[in-house]
Amino acid sequence: MNGHYTKKAVMQNETDTPKAKAAKDRKRLPKKATKSHLENAALYYVERFSSTAESLRQVLNRRVHRSAHYHDTDIEEGLDWVGDIVERFQRSGLVDDRLFAQARARSLLQRGNSTKTIRMKLFAKGVSSELIDDALSLLTEEAGEGGTVEQQAALRLAKRRRLGPFCDPSRRSENREKHLAALARAGFSYDVALQIIDAENADELFPI
Repeated sequence: MNGHYTKKAVMQNETDTPKAKAAKDRKRLPKKATKSHLENAALYYVERFSSTAESLRQVLNRRVHRSAHYHDTDIEEGLDWVGDIVERFQRSGLVDDRLFAQARARSLLQRGNSTKTIRMKLFAKGVSSELIDDALSLLTEEAGEGGTVEQQAALRLAKRRRLGPFCDPSRRSENREKHLAALARAGFSYDVALQIIDAENADELFPI
């Protein structure tokens, strides 16, 4: 037992040497934001995540500022590189705000987000108001005669959270106000919330 602790102590002392500590510190430091490093970071990011131009810009800008802090690199030069990279990615189609907005709006709708919430989330990602309007118009076209976008979203949320016609029938009356409030907090109008929550059963509502 003593031998075990002695060996452990020796190993701990070895890892605590100035040389070992310096190596650990070097690993923790962010990499210097050269142009090639930023390009590689941008490619890695868009391969992993669906991104808007603004999201990519913010990710790369953070790298530039960290590099300036730890390596004393030129911030303005780094930000110029970032601008060039983002523009090239947009021209090549690696980043496309229109396609991003359409895909994300559709995904958010499927999860029961109201158009108000969809608009806010897309705006937070740096999507322009014009492209957000286009994405919501596309959702309206895709909705067809199966209810409005708001109705479809509210119905999906009600189904997912077991509200209104999807809850336990024996507790539906006592939970009515709570269910209406849940849809209101999610950004749906009172009229849409009433239509969903007060439906006799899910079958009488539009298909989703």
